[in-house]
Amino acid sequence: MDRFVECFSEVEDPRAGNARHDLVELLFIALLASLCGARSCEDFEEFGLSKRDLLAKFLTLRHGTPSHDTFSRVFRLLDPAGFEKAFLAFMARFAEGLAGVVAFDGKSLKRAYDKGGAYMPKMMVSAFAAETRLTLANLQAAGGNERDAVLQLVDLISLKGCLVTADALHCHEELAGRIVAGKGDYALRLKANQPTLLAGAKAALAGAGVKSATDVARRNGKAVIRTADVAPAAALAVKTGFPGLKAVARLTVEQPGAETEQRFYLLSRKLTPERLIQVTRSHWAIENSLHWILDTAFAEDHARSRKDNAPHNLAVMRRLALNVARLHPDKTPMRRKLLKAGWDESFFFESYG
Repeated sequence: MDRFVECFSEVEDPRAGNARHDLVELLFIALLASLCGARSCEDFEEFGLSKRDLLAKFLTLRHGTPSHDTFSRVFRLLDPAGFEKAFLAFMARFAEGLAGVVAFDGKSLKRAYDKGGAYMPKMMVSAFAAETRLTLANLQAAGGNERDAVLQLVDLISLKGCLVTADALHCHEELAGRIVAGKGDYALRLKANQPTLLAGAKAALAGAGVKSATDVARRNGKAVIRTADVAPAAALAVKTGFPGLKAVARLTVEQPGAETEQRFYLLSRKLTPERLIQVTRSHWAIENSLHWILDTAFAEDHARSRKDNAPHNLAVMRRLALNVARLHPDKTPMRRKLLKAGWDESFFFESYG
């Protein structure tokens, strides 16, 4: 509670000065409700009413608990930049000395779209620490522009000692330059839409100094064979001027019943082939350990908030709740962990107290 108050007390209250419910208390109730399985402002109200006696032990609740209309109005009006800044401050203590893979990727809020715009839902872009499975920062991509959102995110967090991964959309000089300037490294996916870089990477991998490794894993009972090749790319770096470029890599993926796939990468650090396999697999943690959990445990794909700033702010609240739940060592699957916290007050205080 103290840490939450310290970080979120700086969030500017968008309501008039005579608002009945304290903003930090309202946000804290929404967080606790989310940690117990709540998925909407109506759920936040019900949680507050059901747990009022419990909440009164550490909150003032001068006018009782907020209604769903109050929750909805606050999340619609709240400045997303200020709310995200508080999120960053809250997570800073857990990100100190962070190293390892940081994956960047976007996720559509499928039911959060403007009237007549179901084909273009709002999108949240996240920076995700693969090893700790914590979301470090989030931004809504203005106009669905994921590329620019990632550039903004890179400037919000410390990447010193980290290895940034991203798909081919983000394989460009501006992002690479910002990562290197922040004393981080990158492993960026390269595709055919950059023919000069791709041809140069293939030439380097056909030359001298190539190192290789093979890994066999099982997926759905079938063997998946990954072969990594890494080569120095000094000549390509000079030719293209791509910031920080040190090496190129090729990952060949073979599995029964599927076409063999080759993926190419630009590297600012010459990874061993074994490490490249680990890094490329770690990148998918943002899909499996963030996006999928947000849908299955927090029902993000079914969230219907669409107006004003509510989609952005509620998406940040879900990611904050997931981070807090992740920090508890209990190995219960996430959806059951949330329900358990709502059912068992002793587990609730042990987990989130």
